[in-house]
Amino acid sequence: MRWRGRRQSKHVEDRRFERSTGMGGMRGMGGSGMLRLLPAVVRLLGPKGTLIAVLAVGAFLLFGGNLGSLLGGIGMPASTAVTTSAPASSKAEDEQVAFVRTVLADTEDTWRMLFDRAGREYRYPHLVLYRDAVPSACGTGHAAMGPFYCPGDDRVYLDLGFFDELAQRHDAPGDFAQAYVIAHEIGHHVQNLLGTSTRVQQARRALDEAAGNRLSVRLELQADCYAGLWAHHAERSRQLLEKGDVEEGLNAASAIGDDRLQREARGRVSPDSFTHGTSEQRMRWFSRGYQEGNLDACDTFAEGVRL
Repeated sequence: MRWRGRRQSKHVEDRRFERSTGMGGMRGMGGSGMLRLLPAVVRLLGPKGTLIAVLAVGAFLLFGGNLGSLLGGIGMPASTAVTTSAPASSKAEDEQVAFVRTVLADTEDTWRMLFDRAGREYRYPHLVLYRDAVPSACGTGHAAMGPFYCPGDDRVYLDLGFFDELAQRHDAPGDFAQAYVIAHEIGHHVQNLLGTSTRVQQARRALDEAAGNRLSVRLELQADCYAGLWAHHAERSRQLLEKGDVEEGLNAASAIGDDRLQREARGRVSPDSFTHGTSEQRMRWFSRGYQEGNLDACDTFAEGVRL
């Protein structure tokens, strides 16, 4: 990506050096990533704590928790306090921060323009950088959850260590793979502004688990499409993309498909438990947004639309 020397967003909150004690419950955090993150959760909480977390997540989803994270996520149990001692930043990490600020600024340019065209006002989200654990309006976030968006405070939360996990654990390296992650979470912010997330959350309350999961898939695929839509304008309006960037984004979308992650975690897939879409679906909807570059192309909720 040609990101160096470009405008950086003022809407980044750097909390990496704060000592953070997580003491919140789960008040709005997505719960769909439990299966894919189970090994990390077991290491963190132990078998008994993991069982409690699984039961809590199940109850949370039953009553309509927020769905706004890239990989889903869990909140730490309310009785668990997480204290971090932040190390100093490195030159490589400083560059990552500059990259995040630049990508966020470019999403601001795209979505402000698209909202202006539609006669709407785009409210800028904030992006919070943290290490290990962070308090949010949706409860305590933890690095093991992956990046997430909290509609309660209009903030995206990101531990930069996720980028290493994306490259090493999921075999999806590259700066544009990282940009795709950010753009996907900003897509959830757009859904919040447009009222889509609220409508989905309300509809899920009247559905059984399998039907609710299918609705969640539509929400996540739309966020993938919105990420592609951003890439469309970043390339055509500002020449931000380089050769191979789109392929990096597609590889990242494929790497975090429900089918691939479930197969890696337990050797089989359970379609009824999908909440984010298959690798093929995530790649296809990112590509659709990238090719079309408009909101109408990303209507994953239209009757009869193929997911």
